[in-house]
Amino acid sequence: MNAKQTHDNKTAIARRSFLKKSLILGGAAMATGYFPAPQLATAGLEANRQMGVMVVGAGGRGGNHISAMVDDSRTVVRYVCDPDRSRAEESAQKAGEKQGFAPKVIADMREALDDVDLDIVTCATVNHWHTLCGIWALQKGKHVFLEKPISSTVYEGKAIVAAAQKYGKICQVGTQRRSQKAFIDAVKFVRDGGIGEVKLARGICYKRRKSIGELGNYDVPAEVDYNLWCGPTPDVPLTRPHFHYDWHWQRICGNGEIGNNGPHFCDLGRWFLGLDRFPDRVFSYGARVGYQIERKDPKYVDAGDTPNTHVTVFEFGDKTIVMECRGLETPKYRDVDFGAVIFGSEGYMTTNGKCVAFDNDGKVVKEFTGGGNNFKGFLDAVEKNDASLVKADARCGAISAALCHLGNIAYYVGEPNQMPFDEIGKAVQGFNSAPVHDEVFRDTKAHLRANGIDTGKTLFALGNPLKLDFEKEIFVENEKANQLMKRPDRAEFAIPDLDRI
Repeated sequence: MNAKQTHDNKTAIARRSFLKKSLILGGAAMATGYFPAPQLATAGLEANRQMGVMVVGAGGRGGNHISAMVDDSRTVVRYVCDPDRSRAEESAQKAGEKQGFAPKVIADMREALDDVDLDIVTCATVNHWHTLCGIWALQKGKHVFLEKPISSTVYEGKAIVAAAQKYGKICQVGTQRRSQKAFIDAVKFVRDGGIGEVKLARGICYKRRKSIGELGNYDVPAEVDYNLWCGPTPDVPLTRPHFHYDWHWQRICGNGEIGNNGPHFCDLGRWFLGLDRFPDRVFSYGARVGYQIERKDPKYVDAGDTPNTHVTVFEFGDKTIVMECRGLETPKYRDVDFGAVIFGSEGYMTTNGKCVAFDNDGKVVKEFTGGGNNFKGFLDAVEKNDASLVKADARCGAISAALCHLGNIAYYVGEPNQMPFDEIGKAVQGFNSAPVHDEVFRDTKAHLRANGIDTGKTLFALGNPLKLDFEKEIFVENEKANQLMKRPDRAEFAIPDLDRI
């Protein structure tokens, strides 16, 4: 056993011994409530100097954060923060059962940011909180792990990058594939010419999304601090029946499917194609369709207002990324429904859990397997205070999220430009990437018809191509589009100006 193994073994034994004593001495407290933070600081943790963690956002993904931090001997969860008190208490109890004492439950993360024993803040909240959570934590000297998308607007991405640079703390985004061996090896294979010259990536998110319920007026759950939940977004009446998760499909607080899973697959496209910038042009078309058919009611109005059929094309000179989102029933594309397909002159690569390279005849050339632990990589970087160990830093996350925001902007700007779906195929013929999206258009048309959509009558929005100055990261001669790069702030939760980060 080498010196490091001996140290790790002693640390693990000491922690298990401490937890056992904690469970014996604190059983009554576990049964009736939660240990306050001061008791955590005097409970013997300093002997091993475990890094203190606050998990912000106690939903499904927040549970993954808590499990990762509890299971790593280097960290201890001190706080669980969520404006929904019931979710926070449930998650804290589960953490307590694993680590021997329950974290303190809070609704407002600012209550804990001055705790000197708090080293790390992880964020798995609603999208519109990611950037502000990161900035507040960085300003207080904490390391941060932010779920994708790292931002909910283009401007927020710039702000979190500026904050990470200014405060010099580790900042990682939760795009897990950057940490997985299969993807790392597959990217190297493609970059080394394994499938020839690569100029196209298709991001695929074919995930059935049923109606989120009828548009109406609904009560916010009593256990939720709605002002805190809204944070940077407008405090508007609730118009969806299910409070949690379905916010994704309302643009006032969500980014639609392209902003939900698009950051993963736009990131894959950028990674495989070697693109580290904004595109030259972007255009988008889509609609929210099929729910009147699903509900068998021609007058039904779904509470969502983001497209459930959405195609966005990003042009980077002679390279192209296409992001496709389909929320109705649909078959896979080249055996991919949740990943990306990378095209080269001598073959293609599929990424759907594992990565497989094919030649142009569809014969398997090479398979890539192997996982990785995104949280472990983050903690390694924090422990060593070495940002070079981070697989996906703030800038990486910000660019991949920005592509999705640009796609939404192109859609929203084009929303007044409605036409039957069949007419879109003709309208895009003059675009640079026409050969690419001809196939995408045909596939999408077949998908819609299979779901009972009349493509000759059903209206879709088509945005004309928007040009960008990729160095300045702004749209060229389109003020309306540039205004959508940032949302109006609420004073208490304003994203700071870049010169005041």
